Amino acid sequence: MHARCDNQGRPLGFVLTGGQVSDYKATDALMKLPVPNPKAMLADRGYDSDSFRQEQLVHGILPVIPSRKGRSAPQKTDWWRYRDRNHIERMFNRLKQMRRIATRYDKTALSFKSFLNIAAAKLWIGSFVNVT
Repeated sequence: MHARCDNQGRPLGFVLTGGQVSDYKATDALMKLPVPNPKAMLADRGYDSDSFRQEQLVHGILPVIPSRKGRSAPQKTDWWRYRDRNHIERMFNRLKQMRRIATRYDKTALSFKSFLNIAAAKLWIGSFVNVT
């Protein structure tokens, strides 16, 4: 499960891939989601690839991704911005508090993704309730 979220840790969209697929294989689908482009893209080491970094820079997005351990020429990382990635991890934690998502009971990708969207809506509702 790959997700794109806003700077508040609210999910914007999901992409499902197999467990054996590398993380950066889902980047094209994540970036094609119909949401505005961010100023910076925070991601973990699994998304570190030269092609993804170049594509982000071409679109005016600053990639804030630590280099993989085995990279021959490590890239610089803005660790001050990277610390905000905890919003993403907390979003995944809130999603996985729902037992059906954590255990992946659904047999088809469509039903699993549908339930992910319902769970995302539940996370978004808190932003609109009791707001003055």
